[in-house]
Amino acid sequence: ETEALYFSQAKRGTTTFHAYATLYARVRNKRYTLAVRQLVAGDTTSDVLAEFLELLDGLDLGVKAVYLDRGFYNSTCLGLLYAHNYAYVMPIVKWGETIQNELSRGWSREIEHDLAGEVTFPVFIDCVYQQGRYDEHGVARHGYAADAPFIDTPRDAREHYSKRFGIESSYRLAKQSLAFTSSQDAGLRLVMFVVSLLLQNSWRYLHWKYVAAPRRGGRRLWNWSFTEFCEMVLRAAWTALGVRRAVPANQSLDDRFFR
Repeated sequence: ETEALYFSQAKRGTTTFHAYATLYARVRNKRYTLAVRQLVAGDTTSDVLAEFLELLDGLDLGVKAVYLDRGFYNSTCLGLLYAHNYAYVMPIVKWGETIQNELSRGWSREIEHDLAGEVTFPVFIDCVYQQGRYDEHGVARHGYAADAPFIDTPRDAREHYSKRFGIESSYRLAKQSLAFTSSQDAGLRLVMFVVSLLLQNSWRYLHWKYVAAPRRGGRRLWNWSFTEFCEMVLRAAWTALGVRRAVPANQSLDDRFFR
């Protein structure tokens, strides 16, 4: 189904693949998947963001801020965030000489920036000494487009956006429970991906609600890996569905089947 494939730059040897966008909620330092959208050729980041923001508007949730990756850094997406009145944080892309110059000099500061003359927004430039990290030295400057009441300094922008990094670990965990198939049915592949994410939702909730020990200052999370949880689910499925160990034969088996 070529219409269900997403076309992009070469990734792991291919330019066409099944791609998905996910909407996560971070609740008490735990990540839960709220929605999954399959991407197809022609989809833009603004299309995805518009659908997710409409979904958020319809949910009874107190959204503190929306955290996005740099793929959503464009004037259309920023306009959508302001139209829906959501606080946001996202890293900027070095487009144009103006922002390139700002990120090549000076120390941590806040500036006003605009994209294509369509939307103006605050940019926090955070500067840190690399001190040999990743074999790099000197000053590293990172810019964040951020408009949120709890962000007053560049350091605030960096620290709050760092909370989003755990999303990538959710994708890595999903691979542990993702069923493999050679089917080209895009719907089947989407269902398998959604199931793998729902298993994570269940594991995180059960871990915190029933396994973690209540105590003053926060619950103590006892070790209960996602792999062990998946194995328990698998054993429960085998028990519930039963295992067929024999089938009727229409004739006696010969000696080749016995050892």
